[in-house]
Amino acid sequence: MSFSREIELDGHIIDSGIVENVLDTILDMGGDFEFLVFEVGKKKTDKSYAKIRISSDNCDKLDGIVSRLHRHGARLVEVAEVSLVPAEGERIVPKGFYSTTNYPTEIKYSGGWIQVEKIEMDCLIVVNPDEKRAICTPMDKLRQGDLVVMGELGVKVYPPERSRDHNEFEFMGGGVSSERPTETIIAKIAKEMVELHQRGGKVALVGGPAIIHTGAAGACAALVREGYINVLFAGNALATHDIEYSLYGTSLGMNIKTGDLVSAGHKNHLYAISEVMRAGSIRAAVETGVVRSGIMYECIKNNVPFVLAGSIRDDGPLPDVISDARIAQDEMRKYVPDIGMVLMVATMLHSIAVGNCLPAYVRTICVDINPSTVTKLMDRGTMQAIGIVSDAGAFIPMLLRQIRLMTGQSEE
Repeated sequence: MSFSREIELDGHIIDSGIVENVLDTILDMGGDFEFLVFEVGKKKTDKSYAKIRISSDNCDKLDGIVSRLHRHGARLVEVAEVSLVPAEGERIVPKGFYSTTNYPTEIKYSGGWIQVEKIEMDCLIVVNPDEKRAICTPMDKLRQGDLVVMGELGVKVYPPERSRDHNEFEFMGGGVSSERPTETIIAKIAKEMVELHQRGGKVALVGGPAIIHTGAAGACAALVREGYINVLFAGNALATHDIEYSLYGTSLGMNIKTGDLVSAGHKNHLYAISEVMRAGSIRAAVETGVVRSGIMYECIKNNVPFVLAGSIRDDGPLPDVISDARIAQDEMRKYVPDIGMVLMVATMLHSIAVGNCLPAYVRTICVDINPSTVTKLMDRGTMQAIGIVSDAGAFIPMLLRQIRLMTGQSEE
């Protein structure tokens, strides 16, 4: 006995590789397919459409194939409204719930399609029937009685597409550059940042302490001061070593300018934390003149918000560090809706954490000396990430120089 279902695909499904991925998935999972309709767009702006019958000798296997194809933007031809089940308790998910992607998503409910708000990956969709709203909801925010969307039926996702008039930089995503960044690649990133800045958009930096260790703190601080970094996500280490550098000229006890270890310099980061503790906060340390330069200094002076999320290995930590991971996530989510681009530089864990909160349409640049960092980021669902293999000390000053060249500023 053979079981079959019909699915639809539309959009730039050929140029984006969606059709190829769908067919590979069907065959890899032991199914078969037949094209019922395949209409190919002839012009650059034209969209294509395909209706495909999927068949399998096992009903459960067929359901698994359809579920996997949903992530590629496929939808069943027979469109029904979503099924809703109330959560039986706080943070208790109903079996068979729909797990979100970070792609723009709609659900069919009450006779029409509703956009899912605050989309991010690995969450639930909760429906408010009174307001006819669908809200992407992290598991820890689920409350008893919340109406949760079940399965893929009535759910439509819109994966990123590539039209035939795409440019080189826009769709170099989905891979890692094995070479050090060239002026050309950096220039393209700088151009997007300048254009985003001119439109009033915002760039977030997810930064690790290597920004300080490699001597890029000054260039990074300049990007904040000149308005090209508008929110900072980091941990205790970046802020601590940035302040250590401001106070003592060292990072992890090493003189940044000479590269020499300073006698007893290994204690400098603890002194730095203590000075901020004495002032009461990073803001107070800046306003009272204790801290007079650096990334955190420029954040305070230019009203650039920052979220410092703690970890179990933190010294101190600084009084501004949020040690509760759930609270830190919520603070980051406050800024995500306004972000147009994210620069992730030299921090794997923070990059993955922020990537989990980002919609797929947010331009994501991951820079790390280790190529496995961006690979892990993408493996966890941040498929829009562009990977550049470089250390922060090369990338950030080059980026600043390109931005200044484009905007007619002095390089000094």
